[in-house]
Amino acid sequence: MKKNWPSMSLVGIGTDIVSIRRIEDLICRFGERFLDKVFTREEVRESGGKPQYLAGRFAVKESVLKALGTGLQGGVRWKDIETLTLPNGMPYIRSQGRVQSLAESRGAGEFWVSLTHDREQAIAFVVLTGESD
Repeated sequence: MKKNWPSMSLVGIGTDIVSIRRIEDLICRFGERFLDKVFTREEVRESGGKPQYLAGRFAVKESVLKALGTGLQGGVRWKDIETLTLPNGMPYIRSQGRVQSLAESRGAGEFWVSLTHDREQAIAFVVLTGESD
């Protein structure tokens, strides 16, 4: 259950912009190998394989890593960050593995995400919050 903002403290923020053309090129070049390395089955299913939606999910992954202050290192895997969609269309992040451990070690309990895209780019913004003291 999402908590109210006043009872939350800011742990980290991250933003990223991804060229949809870049994701299209990677899909054309590497196909399933690229999709299997970077995205969960559920992310691919929800996106319908559409590059603009996959670019948004890729931007979320980068934004989470920036919010954590780590980058893709120390055992972090792309699939440790999963962006899914609620029935009302709101995106949410599900973390696991090393990403979940890093978030917990920084006192983060909640990921908040906003993403958008146009014909050329996808942009994501992620906020990590924790319990206020």
